[in-house]
Amino acid sequence: MSYKIQKKIAKLSIKHSGIFFLLVIIAIILSKVFSFSETSFITIFCFFLISTLGVSHGSLDNFKGEKLLKIYKIEHKFLFYFSYIFLACSIIIIWKFLPTLALLFFLVVASYHFGKEDTELFLFTNYTKLRVKSYGKYTKSYYFFIFFKGFLIITAPLFFHYQETQDIFKILNSNFSLNKDFILIFFLLSIYAHIHFNFILNASYGDGAVISDGTSIILLNYFFSPLIAFTLYFCFLHSVRHSISLISTLDKKNLKKGTHKFIKKALPLTLITAILFIVSVYFLINYYDLDDAILKVIFIGLASLTFPHILLEYLLEKNEK
Repeated sequence: MSYKIQKKIAKLSIKHSGIFFLLVIIAIILSKVFSFSETSFITIFCFFLISTLGVSHGSLDNFKGEKLLKIYKIEHKFLFYFSYIFLACSIIIIWKFLPTLALLFFLVVASYHFGKEDTELFLFTNYTKLRVKSYGKYTKSYYFFIFFKGFLIITAPLFFHYQETQDIFKILNSNFSLNKDFILIFFLLSIYAHIHFNFILNASYGDGAVISDGTSIILLNYFFSPLIAFTLYFCFLHSVRHSISLISTLDKKNLKKGTHKFIKKALPLTLITAILFIVSVYFLINYYDLDDAILKVIFIGLASLTFPHILLEYLLEKNEK
């Protein structure tokens, strides 16, 4: 990715941080003015957002896969699709037999993924040179802070809504629990990671963007339930920001044309994923109530898609350095 494109993405990401923060404030005000209790309708609405807007940022993985095959000089596209689907299905099977281990692994990998994706778009440098020369991009401390920055997505709901979050873990067939003292420590480390990237690393040249993201996540989890907070973050911060990156690379000069290209390319896989999610819920409601079935599909479904998505991103980045 060229320096100019990265700088453009960084500028758009910084603006998006401010817009998202304002949307969070508006959502909080509306929730107070029009007080509502979390019902099945809210759960269904969150499911709709995640299965469409949320997953859309990974709907260009087929094109990325074809690019990866060219790098490895593999002609058969079937190999990519088979590997991707096989890995996704393997995660579901592992979750069936080892739910606690699968959940723990998912939380760790997802935290790193969220931290990395939501941070690197602020870095308007190429793969070999950081704006802050004294800080190596791939040092152990970099990975440490990236992980804990993303870990705020996990620690915030545990910190503010411990029992509700634990109930979700139980619905996912996991008995995983975290001591409240550790939650406080991890929560503070996650906050420090945001401060680190904003002031010490100075990751954005629009100071305050990283802090704005962290504040938005904390506010969401303080005022809303874990499901609503995660949905708003995943769909309107993480997914939109990643989509901005994809749009900018699809058309380097015209954002409107890039958006049109992105929608056209992302629509097929987004629709397929949404249909699979709906079919899964339809199947599970024979065994669980609607809310529990939706929560299972959302989080186990996202886990099954996250692993091949992250692996694909890693392999592409590794070969494009």
